[in-house]
Amino acid sequence: MRTSKYLKYILSLTLLSAMSCTDLLEEPLENQIIAENTDYTESQNMILMLFGSYAELHSLQWETFPIISVRGDDVNSAGDQFPLLETDVFRYDRNFWMYNSTWLNLYTDLLYWHGAMEEIQKYEDAGASAALAQQYIAEIKVMRAFELLQLARLWGSVLIPRSSQPSDLFNVELSTFDEVLQHISTQMDEAIPLLPRIHPNQRSDVRGGVTAFTALAVKAMANLDLKNFPAVAEATGQIISSGIFALEPDYYQLFKIPGKLNRENVFEFQYSDFGTPTGTSTRYLWDFFGPASWTPSRSGAGGGWGFWEPSQKYIKFMLDRGEQERLQTTVLFTPAGIAALRADPNYATLPAWVSHITPDGDVFNSHPRYLFLSGKFYLPSTQLTPGRFTYGENKNLPVIRYSEILLMHAEALVSGASSSILSADAAVNAVRARVGLGAVSGVSLDVVLDEKYAEFGTEWGIRFHDLIRHGKTTELNYEGRNFQLNQHRYLPYPLEQQDILPQIKGATNNG
Repeated sequence: MRTSKYLKYILSLTLLSAMSCTDLLEEPLENQIIAENTDYTESQNMILMLFGSYAELHSLQWETFPIISVRGDDVNSAGDQFPLLETDVFRYDRNFWMYNSTWLNLYTDLLYWHGAMEEIQKYEDAGASAALAQQYIAEIKVMRAFELLQLARLWGSVLIPRSSQPSDLFNVELSTFDEVLQHISTQMDEAIPLLPRIHPNQRSDVRGGVTAFTALAVKAMANLDLKNFPAVAEATGQIISSGIFALEPDYYQLFKIPGKLNRENVFEFQYSDFGTPTGTSTRYLWDFFGPASWTPSRSGAGGGWGFWEPSQKYIKFMLDRGEQERLQTTVLFTPAGIAALRADPNYATLPAWVSHITPDGDVFNSHPRYLFLSGKFYLPSTQLTPGRFTYGENKNLPVIRYSEILLMHAEALVSGASSSILSADAAVNAVRARVGLGAVSGVSLDVVLDEKYAEFGTEWGIRFHDLIRHGKTTELNYEGRNFQLNQHRYLPYPLEQQDILPQIKGATNNG
């Protein structure tokens, strides 16, 4: 593990230095010095490169997720980060530090993973198991592909790194959005045959790690944005027909401790306090989503910043559908939020279960920063390990769920693809049945997109890209917003990066 920590440090340090001083971009990575002192014949150490790669994946910085996810009609930014509030209403400031930080976060990961793959190749060249080395490289390719997809969705035309050398970024041309997606799809085709065809929770070496089905899911996501619907149906069909994945019957607990390494999860970021009251803890910074004012059931449990708020548009959509389980899971109500809903005559009478007290007894108080909070990033205080008090500690972050596989499959079918694996009706009804909704027949694109809206509210920007893909962007024009596809689909390149990278200096991505 020591080698991988050094590699992570040197790669990150070199990238950050390179991004702030163009002279250093001409220098080789300093980790070559470390490489000279590495005995690659000690093949048992090869897995340390893989462990380090997973650590890099799971260390997703807190500011990256909201930049990826804030622009849909399912969620609003809250809190006091004014440029983030502006991003939510499609007024972009290329000077905003979170844009630049997200760019650096994602590119740091990509360069790190290239470095890890290069090191693994050296172990193979020195005699380590070729099959194992190529599996590890394939796993890292999936991590790389997922984050490259996020970069392309944010900025459209981006740079595809080819090595761990930051200077290499000067020597690649901008790839268009479609070119990046095709690259991802091709990379996944290379990775899939090399990966185990088991559930991530069945892996014994890296429990919860990448499998062939993770790669198939990322391939489906890339082809969905390419509108290559037959490829989406084929990839999701393989996952469905494997019989390995299933929907968790309890939607509420899926996002809490019982949901960790759940059979529904195709890909998730993992964290742990190792079941101990003190000592080492790996955690995502859930404070971003947490309440600025609450009365937890377990006294002393910490709160958060209150920066993430489901939209009233989403809440009313769910109430109109008669949803309870998914709405109660996705939305944490406050007294002020309930009052705001009731101020609309159409929602003056709310279901009795709409409450600022959760089923676990945590009380969410009103606060000036928000009216609601997102329950998918909430861990009941009663589920904290005794002795631990930090908000959300020990909770995992689901990334790709089997319900998304089912609904991508349905979306592909109603968009013209065919499948002998599962019908669009059956896929949609499986997701609906899980939360007690009745079956539908003859599903259309609108039905599928509505189901995705209900299922994935506040998650990973899924809703925004669904609307973009199918030209339904008028849905984004709520509460005074005015979305224009040719102006607002992509963020502007961060100004700091335009001063460094010649390919994007003066380039426009219609951000």
